[in-house]
Amino acid sequence: MSFWATLPQPILGLAPMDGVTDAAFRRVVASQGRPDITFTEFTNVNEICRGPDHLLDSLIYSEAERPIVAQLYGKDPDQFYRAAQVVCELGFDGLDINMGCPSKSVAASGSGAALIKTPDLAHAIVRAARQGLEDWAGGQSIHSQGFKPSRIEFIHTLNHSRSGVPVVPRRLLPLSIKTRLGFDCVVVERWVEHLLAARPAAITLHGRTLQQMYRGAADWSAIAEAAKLAHGTGTLMLGNGDLNTLVDAIRRAAESKVQGVLVGRGTLGSPWFFREKEQARRAFSERDDLSTLPATAWEPPVSVSHRMQVMLDHARQYEAIAGLERFRSVRKHLGWYCKGFPHAAAMRGKMFGASNVQDVERIVAEFCQELMQAERDASAPTPLAAQPSSVSAA
Repeated sequence: MSFWATLPQPILGLAPMDGVTDAAFRRVVASQGRPDITFTEFTNVNEICRGPDHLLDSLIYSEAERPIVAQLYGKDPDQFYRAAQVVCELGFDGLDINMGCPSKSVAASGSGAALIKTPDLAHAIVRAARQGLEDWAGGQSIHSQGFKPSRIEFIHTLNHSRSGVPVVPRRLLPLSIKTRLGFDCVVVERWVEHLLAARPAAITLHGRTLQQMYRGAADWSAIAEAAKLAHGTGTLMLGNGDLNTLVDAIRRAAESKVQGVLVGRGTLGSPWFFREKEQARRAFSERDDLSTLPATAWEPPVSVSHRMQVMLDHARQYEAIAGLERFRSVRKHLGWYCKGFPHAAAMRGKMFGASNVQDVERIVAEFCQELMQAERDASAPTPLAAQPSSVSAA
Protein backbone atom coordinates (compact mmCIF):
# COMPACT_ATOMS: atom_id res chain seq x y z
CA MET A 1 0.00 0.00 0.00
CA SER A 2 1.27 3.50 -0.86
CA PHE A 3 2.01 5.75 2.11
CA TRP A 4 -0.35 8.29 0.50
CA ALA A 5 -3.28 6.08 1.50
CA THR A 6 -2.23 6.13 5.15
CA LEU A 7 -2.05 9.92 5.57
CA PRO A 8 -4.77 11.69 7.57
CA GLN A 9 -6.97 14.06 5.59
CA PRO A 10 -6.88 16.83 4.80
CA ILE A 11 -3.16 16.27 4.29
CA LEU A 12 -1.10 19.22 5.54
CA GLY A 13 2.31 19.08 3.88
CA LEU A 14 5.44 21.11 3.24
CA ALA A 15 5.67 22.15 -0.41
CA PRO A 16 8.88 21.83 -2.42
CA MET A 17 10.56 25.23 -2.92
CA ASP A 18 13.72 25.69 -4.95
CA GLY A 19 16.54 27.06 -2.82
CA VAL A 20 14.35 26.93 0.29
CA THR A 21 13.37 23.40 1.34
CA ASP A 22 16.97 22.27 1.64
CA ALA A 23 18.09 19.67 4.15
CA ALA A 24 18.69 22.17 6.98
CA PHE A 25 15.29 23.84 6.64
CA ARG A 26 13.48 20.51 6.46
CA ARG A 27 15.23 19.29 9.61
CA VAL A 28 14.26 22.42 11.50
CA VAL A 29 10.64 22.12 10.34
CA ALA A 30 10.56 18.48 11.44
CA SER A 31 11.86 19.44 14.89
CA GLN A 32 9.37 22.29 15.36
CA GLY A 33 6.17 20.59 14.21
CA ARG A 34 6.41 17.90 11.57
CA PRO A 35 4.08 18.17 8.55
CA ASP A 36 2.17 15.14 7.27
CA ILE A 37 4.49 14.92 4.27
CA THR A 38 7.68 16.69 3.22
CA PHE A 39 9.12 17.35 -0.24
CA THR A 40 12.71 18.16 -1.11
CA GLU A 41 13.58 21.12 -3.32
CA PHE A 42 13.69 19.96 -6.91
CA THR A 43 16.77 18.30 -8.38
CA ASN A 44 17.63 18.12 -12.07
CA VAL A 45 17.71 14.56 -13.40
CA ASN A 46 20.81 15.39 -15.44
CA GLU A 47 22.64 16.42 -12.27
CA ILE A 48 21.69 13.13 -10.65
CA CYS A 49 22.87 11.10 -13.61
CA ARG A 50 25.95 13.06 -14.67
CA GLY A 51 26.81 15.79 -12.18
CA PRO A 52 29.35 15.81 -9.35
CA ASP A 53 28.42 14.26 -6.03
CA HIS A 54 27.79 17.55 -4.22
CA LEU A 55 24.79 18.16 -6.49
CA LEU A 56 23.04 15.38 -4.57
CA ASP A 57 23.06 17.55 -1.43
CA SER A 58 19.47 18.55 -2.22
CA LEU A 59 18.55 14.89 -1.64
CA ILE A 60 20.03 14.71 1.87
CA TYR A 61 17.34 14.10 4.48
CA SER A 62 16.84 12.80 8.01
CA GLU A 63 14.62 9.99 9.25
CA ALA A 64 12.55 12.54 11.22
CA GLU A 65 11.24 13.97 7.95
CA ARG A 66 9.37 10.86 6.83
CA PRO A 67 7.35 10.46 4.77
CA ILE A 68 9.80 12.30 2.53
CA VAL A 69 9.37 12.68 -1.24
CA ALA A 70 12.15 13.58 -3.68
CA GLN A 71 11.12 16.04 -6.37
CA LEU A 72 12.84 15.84 -9.76
CA TYR A 73 12.69 17.99 -12.88
CA GLY A 74 13.97 17.73 -16.43
CA LYS A 75 12.78 16.78 -19.91
CA ASP A 76 14.64 13.57 -20.80
CA PRO A 77 12.60 10.40 -20.10
CA ASP A 78 15.73 8.23 -20.11
CA GLN A 79 17.31 10.39 -17.43
CA PHE A 80 14.12 10.20 -15.38
CA TYR A 81 14.30 6.41 -15.59
CA ARG A 82 17.83 6.38 -14.16
CA ALA A 83 17.23 9.15 -11.62
CA ALA A 84 14.15 7.35 -10.31
CA GLN A 85 16.35 4.42 -9.37
CA VAL A 86 18.71 6.73 -7.47
CA VAL A 87 15.71 8.08 -5.53
CA CYS A 88 14.83 4.48 -4.64
CA GLU A 89 18.41 3.64 -3.70
CA LEU A 90 18.46 6.66 -1.36
CA GLY A 91 15.49 5.30 0.57
CA PHE A 92 12.91 7.98 -0.19
CA ASP A 93 9.22 7.29 0.36
CA GLY A 94 8.07 8.68 -2.98
CA LEU A 95 9.05 10.48 -6.18
CA ASP A 96 7.43 13.70 -7.38
CA ILE A 97 7.81 15.11 -10.89
CA ASN A 98 7.92 18.88 -11.19
CA MET A 99 5.69 20.12 -13.99
CA GLY A 100 5.02 23.50 -12.41
CA CYS A 101 8.21 25.49 -11.87
CA PRO A 102 7.68 28.95 -13.42
CA SER A 103 11.37 29.87 -13.56
CA LYS A 104 12.27 31.33 -16.95
CA SER A 105 15.46 29.30 -17.21
CA VAL A 106 13.71 26.05 -16.28
CA ALA A 107 10.81 26.68 -18.65
CA ALA A 108 13.17 27.72 -21.46
CA SER A 109 14.83 24.32 -21.19
CA GLY A 110 11.48 22.60 -21.72
CA SER A 111 11.20 21.48 -18.09
CA GLY A 112 8.93 22.42 -15.20
CA ALA A 113 5.71 24.17 -16.24
CA ALA A 114 6.84 24.12 -19.89
CA LEU A 115 5.77 20.46 -19.94
CA ILE A 116 2.16 21.71 -19.92
CA LYS A 117 2.78 22.67 -23.56
CA THR A 118 4.19 19.22 -24.41
CA PRO A 119 1.69 16.78 -22.88
CA ASP A 120 2.98 13.77 -24.80
CA LEU A 121 6.49 14.35 -23.42
CA ALA A 122 4.99 14.76 -19.95
CA HIS A 123 3.37 11.34 -20.30
CA ALA A 124 6.60 9.80 -21.56
CA ILE A 125 8.43 11.16 -18.51
CA VAL A 126 5.85 9.69 -16.14
CA ARG A 127 6.05 6.31 -17.88
CA ALA A 128 9.85 6.29 -17.75
CA ALA A 129 10.02 7.32 -14.11
CA ARG A 130 7.42 4.74 -13.12
CA GLN A 131 9.30 2.04 -15.01
CA GLY A 132 12.46 3.00 -13.16
CA LEU A 133 10.65 2.67 -9.84
CA GLU A 134 9.18 -0.70 -10.81
CA ASP A 135 12.45 -2.12 -12.14
CA TRP A 136 14.33 -1.12 -8.99
CA ALA A 137 11.63 -2.63 -6.77
CA GLY A 138 11.88 -5.78 -8.89
CA GLY A 139 15.57 -6.19 -8.10
CA GLN A 140 17.41 -4.27 -10.81
CA SER A 141 20.73 -2.90 -9.57
CA ILE A 142 21.74 0.69 -10.22
CA HIS A 143 25.16 -0.72 -11.09
CA SER A 144 23.57 -1.67 -14.42
CA GLN A 145 22.60 1.94 -15.17
CA GLY A 146 26.08 3.22 -15.95
CA PHE A 147 26.66 5.16 -12.74
CA LYS A 148 30.26 5.50 -11.66
CA PRO A 149 31.23 3.28 -8.71
CA SER A 150 32.13 6.45 -6.78
CA ARG A 151 28.57 7.79 -7.25
CA ILE A 152 27.04 4.56 -5.94
CA GLU A 153 29.46 4.55 -3.01
CA PHE A 154 28.48 8.15 -2.25
CA ILE A 155 24.78 7.19 -2.23
CA HIS A 156 25.44 4.34 0.18
CA THR A 157 27.53 6.64 2.39
CA LEU A 158 24.58 9.05 2.61
CA ASN A 159 22.33 6.16 3.60
CA HIS A 160 24.74 4.94 6.27
CA SER A 161 25.20 8.39 7.78
CA ARG A 162 21.42 8.82 7.97
CA SER A 163 20.22 5.41 9.13
CA GLY A 164 23.30 3.28 9.80
CA VAL A 165 22.44 1.03 6.85
CA PRO A 166 24.14 1.56 3.47
CA VAL A 167 21.62 -0.42 1.38
CA VAL A 168 17.88 0.14 1.84
CA PRO A 169 15.14 -2.52 1.48
CA ARG A 170 13.47 -2.73 -1.91
CA ARG A 171 9.89 -1.52 -2.23
CA LEU A 172 7.77 0.13 -4.91
CA LEU A 173 7.60 3.89 -4.44
CA PRO A 174 4.52 5.91 -5.44
CA LEU A 175 4.81 8.60 -8.10
CA SER A 176 3.19 12.03 -7.84
CA ILE A 177 3.13 15.25 -9.89
CA LYS A 178 3.17 18.94 -9.00
CA THR A 179 1.95 21.36 -11.64
CA ARG A 180 0.06 24.59 -12.42
CA LEU A 181 -3.25 25.66 -13.96
CA GLY A 182 -1.66 26.18 -17.36
CA PHE A 183 1.19 27.82 -19.24
CA ASP A 184 -0.17 31.20 -20.35
CA CYS A 185 -3.86 30.50 -19.78
CA VAL A 186 -5.95 28.21 -17.57
CA VAL A 187 -6.37 24.73 -19.09
CA VAL A 188 -7.34 22.82 -15.98
CA GLU A 189 -9.81 20.37 -17.49
CA ARG A 190 -7.67 19.30 -20.46
CA TRP A 191 -4.37 19.25 -18.56
CA VAL A 192 -5.56 17.54 -15.38
CA GLU A 193 -7.46 14.88 -17.31
CA HIS A 194 -4.29 14.22 -19.28
CA LEU A 195 -2.32 13.76 -16.05
CA LEU A 196 -5.01 11.60 -14.48
CA ALA A 197 -4.68 9.20 -17.41
CA ALA A 198 -1.12 8.53 -16.20
CA ARG A 199 -2.51 7.31 -12.84
CA PRO A 200 -0.23 9.17 -10.39
CA ALA A 201 -0.79 8.58 -6.69
CA ALA A 202 -1.32 12.31 -6.20
CA ILE A 203 -1.37 15.60 -8.10
CA THR A 204 -0.59 18.91 -6.42
CA LEU A 205 -2.02 21.88 -8.30
CA HIS A 206 -0.72 25.41 -7.75
CA GLY A 207 -3.46 27.96 -8.39
CA ARG A 208 -1.64 30.08 -10.99
CA THR A 209 -0.35 29.70 -14.54
CA LEU A 210 3.33 29.83 -15.42
CA GLN A 211 2.85 33.29 -16.92
CA GLN A 212 1.45 34.59 -13.62
CA MET A 213 4.52 33.39 -11.70
CA TYR A 214 3.43 34.41 -8.16
CA ARG A 215 1.47 37.51 -9.17
CA GLY A 216 -2.18 37.93 -8.29
CA ALA A 217 -4.21 35.56 -6.14
CA ALA A 218 -4.16 31.78 -6.45
CA ASP A 219 -7.33 30.56 -8.19
CA TRP A 220 -8.82 28.06 -5.78
CA SER A 221 -12.00 27.73 -7.83
CA ALA A 222 -9.87 26.18 -10.58
CA ILE A 223 -8.28 23.88 -8.00
CA ALA A 224 -11.80 22.87 -6.89
CA GLU A 225 -12.62 22.03 -10.52
CA ALA A 226 -9.56 19.79 -10.66
CA ALA A 227 -10.64 18.07 -7.44
CA LYS A 228 -13.95 17.18 -9.10
CA LEU A 229 -12.14 15.71 -12.08
CA ALA A 230 -9.97 13.55 -9.80
CA HIS A 231 -12.86 12.30 -7.68
CA GLY A 232 -13.18 8.53 -7.90
CA THR A 233 -10.01 8.05 -9.97
CA GLY A 234 -7.78 6.86 -7.14
CA THR A 235 -5.54 9.92 -7.54
CA LEU A 236 -5.43 12.34 -4.61
CA MET A 237 -5.73 16.04 -5.44
CA LEU A 238 -3.84 18.58 -3.34
CA GLY A 239 -4.00 22.36 -3.60
CA ASN A 240 -1.24 24.92 -3.23
CA GLY A 241 -1.02 28.70 -3.22
CA ASP A 242 -1.48 31.65 -0.82
CA LEU A 243 -1.71 29.56 2.35
CA ASN A 244 -0.26 31.85 5.00
CA THR A 245 -1.85 30.25 8.08
CA LEU A 246 -3.31 26.92 9.13
CA VAL A 247 -6.71 28.61 8.99
CA ASP A 248 -6.10 29.38 5.30
CA ALA A 249 -5.09 25.77 4.73
CA ILE A 250 -8.14 24.27 6.42
CA ARG A 251 -10.60 26.68 4.82
CA ARG A 252 -9.23 26.13 1.33
CA ALA A 253 -9.27 22.37 1.77
CA ALA A 254 -12.91 22.50 2.87
CA GLU A 255 -14.02 24.88 0.11
CA SER A 256 -12.24 23.15 -2.76
CA LYS A 257 -12.79 19.59 -1.52
CA VAL A 258 -9.18 18.61 -2.14
CA GLN A 259 -7.66 15.78 -0.10
CA GLY A 260 -4.91 18.03 1.19
CA VAL A 261 -2.75 21.09 0.73
CA LEU A 262 0.95 21.85 0.49
CA VAL A 263 2.15 25.00 2.23
CA GLY A 264 5.13 26.89 0.87
CA ARG A 265 5.79 30.54 1.57
CA GLY A 266 3.67 30.51 4.74
CA THR A 267 6.41 28.49 6.45
CA LEU A 268 9.22 30.97 5.76
CA GLY A 269 10.60 32.12 9.09
CA SER A 270 7.90 30.01 10.75
CA PRO A 271 9.13 26.40 10.84
CA TRP A 272 6.58 25.74 13.61
CA PHE A 273 3.75 26.32 11.08
CA PHE A 274 2.46 22.73 11.37
CA ARG A 275 2.73 22.39 15.15
CA GLU A 276 -1.03 22.63 15.75
CA LYS A 277 -2.07 20.68 12.66
CA GLU A 278 -4.07 18.11 14.65
CA GLN A 279 -6.20 20.84 16.22
CA ALA A 280 -6.78 22.32 12.79
CA ARG A 281 -7.77 18.94 11.36
CA ARG A 282 -10.14 18.38 14.28
CA ALA A 283 -11.88 21.66 13.51
CA PHE A 284 -12.13 20.62 9.86
CA SER A 285 -14.03 17.47 10.82
CA GLU A 286 -16.15 18.93 13.62
CA ARG A 287 -17.11 22.43 12.45
CA ASP A 288 -19.67 23.14 9.73
CA ASP A 289 -18.64 26.78 9.43
CA LEU A 290 -14.95 27.62 9.27
CA SER A 291 -15.52 31.23 8.23
CA THR A 292 -15.76 32.44 11.82
CA LEU A 293 -12.33 31.17 12.80
CA PRO A 294 -9.90 33.95 13.71
CA ALA A 295 -6.98 34.22 11.30
CA THR A 296 -4.51 33.56 14.12
CA ALA A 297 -6.15 30.36 15.36
CA TRP A 298 -3.57 27.57 15.84
CA GLU A 299 -0.62 29.94 15.59
CA PRO A 300 1.65 28.72 18.40
CA PRO A 301 2.96 31.39 20.75
CA VAL A 302 6.62 31.87 19.89
CA SER A 303 8.78 33.99 22.17
CA VAL A 304 11.60 36.11 20.80
CA SER A 305 14.00 33.90 22.75
CA HIS A 306 12.68 30.74 21.09
CA ARG A 307 12.79 32.40 17.67
CA MET A 308 16.47 33.23 18.25
CA GLN A 309 17.25 29.68 19.40
CA VAL A 310 15.61 28.14 16.34
CA MET A 311 17.38 30.59 14.04
CA LEU A 312 20.72 29.66 15.58
CA ASP A 313 19.96 25.96 15.22
CA HIS A 314 19.03 26.54 11.57
CA ALA A 315 22.33 28.33 10.91
CA ARG A 316 24.31 25.56 12.60
CA GLN A 317 22.47 22.84 10.69
CA TYR A 318 23.07 24.62 7.41
CA GLU A 319 26.78 25.18 7.98
CA ALA A 320 27.24 21.55 9.04
CA ILE A 321 25.55 20.27 5.88
CA ALA A 322 26.51 22.80 3.21
CA GLY A 323 29.80 24.20 4.53
CA LEU A 324 31.10 27.74 4.89
CA GLU A 325 31.49 28.33 1.17
CA ARG A 326 27.71 28.22 0.70
CA PHE A 327 26.69 29.94 3.93
CA ARG A 328 25.45 32.99 2.02
CA SER A 329 22.50 30.94 0.83
CA VAL A 330 21.04 30.64 4.34
CA ARG A 331 20.95 34.41 4.86
CA LYS A 332 17.46 34.66 3.40
CA HIS A 333 16.22 32.18 6.02
CA LEU A 334 17.89 34.16 8.79
CA GLY A 335 16.18 37.29 7.51
CA TRP A 336 12.77 35.59 7.50
CA TYR A 337 13.11 34.82 11.21
CA CYS A 338 13.56 38.54 11.93
CA LYS A 339 9.95 39.66 12.08
CA GLY A 340 7.29 40.38 14.67
CA PHE A 341 9.47 41.86 17.42
CA PRO A 342 11.03 45.26 18.21
CA HIS A 343 14.03 46.21 16.07
CA ALA A 344 13.51 43.16 13.84
CA ALA A 345 14.32 45.14 10.69
CA ALA A 346 17.68 46.26 12.06
CA MET A 347 18.55 42.71 13.04
CA ARG A 348 17.48 41.45 9.63
CA GLY A 349 19.89 43.85 7.98
CA LYS A 350 22.74 42.50 10.10
CA MET A 351 21.83 38.89 9.27
CA PHE A 352 22.19 39.61 5.56
CA GLY A 353 25.88 40.26 6.26
CA ALA A 354 26.53 37.08 8.25
CA SER A 355 29.23 34.83 6.78
CA ASN A 356 29.23 31.98 9.30
CA VAL A 357 27.60 30.67 12.47
CA GLN A 358 29.92 32.75 14.64
CA ASP A 359 28.57 35.91 13.01
CA VAL A 360 25.01 34.81 13.71
CA GLU A 361 25.84 33.99 17.33
CA ARG A 362 27.45 37.41 17.78
CA ILE A 363 24.50 39.26 16.24
CA VAL A 364 22.03 37.35 18.42
CA ALA A 365 24.12 37.95 21.57
CA GLU A 366 24.37 41.67 20.85
CA PHE A 367 20.64 41.87 20.18
CA CYS A 368 19.81 40.07 23.44
CA GLN A 369 22.09 42.41 25.39
CA GLU A 370 20.44 45.44 23.81
CA LEU A 371 17.00 43.99 24.51
CA MET A 372 17.81 43.34 28.17
CA GLN A 373 19.26 46.83 28.55
CA ALA A 374 16.11 48.33 27.03
CA GLU A 375 13.97 46.32 29.45
CA ARG A 376 16.08 47.49 32.40
CA ASP A 377 15.81 51.09 31.24
CA ALA A 378 12.05 50.77 30.86
CA SER A 379 11.62 49.32 34.36
CA ALA A 380 13.93 51.80 36.12
CA PRO A 381 12.11 54.34 38.34
CA THR A 382 11.81 57.81 36.88
CA PRO A 383 13.81 60.29 38.97
CA LEU A 384 11.77 63.03 40.61
CA ALA A 385 12.15 66.45 39.10
CA ALA A 386 14.11 68.87 41.24
CA GLN A 387 11.82 71.01 43.38
CA PRO A 388 12.31 74.77 43.05
CA SER A 389 13.54 76.38 46.25
CA SER A 390 11.10 78.67 47.98
CA VAL A 391 12.05 82.35 48.17
CA SER A 392 10.65 84.40 50.99
CA ALA A 393 9.16 87.71 50.05
CA ALA A 394 11.15 90.62 51.38
